Amino acid sequence: MDWTPPAVAPRADAALTARLRQRIDHLTKPLGALGQLEALMLQAGLLQGRVDPRLDAPQVLVFAADHGLAARGVSAYPSDVTAQMVENFLAGGAAISVLARLHGLPLTVVDAGVRGTRAARPGLIVRPVAPGTADTSLGPAMSRAQCVQALELGREVVRSVPGNALVLGEMGIGNTSAAALLTAHFTGAPLAACVGRGTGLDDAGLARKLEVLAQVVQRHAGATTPLEALAAFGGFEIAALAGAMLQAAHERRLIVVDGFIVTAALLVAHALQPAVLDACMFAHCSDEAGHALALAHLGARPLLALDLRLGEGSGAALAWPLVVGAVALLDGMASFDSAGISGRDASAATA
Repeated sequence: MDWTPPAVAPRADAALTARLRQRIDHLTKPLGALGQLEALMLQAGLLQGRVDPRLDAPQVLVFAADHGLAARGVSAYPSDVTAQMVENFLAGGAAISVLARLHGLPLTVVDAGVRGTRAARPGLIVRPVAPGTADTSLGPAMSRAQCVQALELGREVVRSVPGNALVLGEMGIGNTSAAALLTAHFTGAPLAACVGRGTGLDDAGLARKLEVLAQVVQRHAGATTPLEALAAFGGFEIAALAGAMLQAAHERRLIVVDGFIVTAALLVAHALQPAVLDACMFAHCSDEAGHALALAHLGARPLLALDLRLGEGSGAALAWPLVVGAVALLDGMASFDSAGISGRDASAATA
């Protein structure tokens, strides 16, 4: 399967790193006292290529699509909920709607393949690849052409919105199954360790879900390349997210990664362009089985651990103020010299 991802150059810059560390270490605080926020400061500066990074016109993008595999009973909710939740996003009643509004973040929902017919309107991009993927227990979820179309959709959406920072989310009944399959494929972890309760399956439902997904893995054992695995297991919203991440990293936009499904999309993007990680800040470790394994595979350190498993970009929106705070602190805090405050006592530090 041929598709060329956008170029994503590593953000390594020894001279800029030294300047940023000098700035961070000489803010009016003990060395390292801002903990993980200092890593965010450094990452934002390197991504933007400057010692005074800025967050301009940040956007929330939620990609939505249906999954044919949902017909096999892998979710506690019917597929109709995907379309209903799209309307809830637009009406302002979903968690991500509330959080985006709270933080003043424009929210755009992208219909990448939701069943039913709907018209584009403010806040909604309607670009369905198809009315949901095929049942991956019977064949590939996507054809080669559909997979590429969904990847390119994600890229086009990113190009169409302003700003230099994205909060990414998703919606799709059945998509924790797709994420579990992709996570097992890309991390090498046992499938059983990647499969969770999703929308709230009981024990019998979880056992049925694992049985179905094990059959899917056997059917698609020949899907070895990143794009083959994406086409076999993924959803249109997951492929679009992968394309969006690659385009955002190409443009040096900061990406706030949400939970299990968005991270599964990142596993695909990372396999295609490893340097995409330089643009990614990880919001949280969710309660969904497999997410911690995906984060460990990527070497990621999430900002929050709140036992979330809602999706939609809700965890990323909750973490957004931490990103804003880190950048504001780097820009606004005084240095010891500028504030006329005595710095660290070298003799005490080495005593």
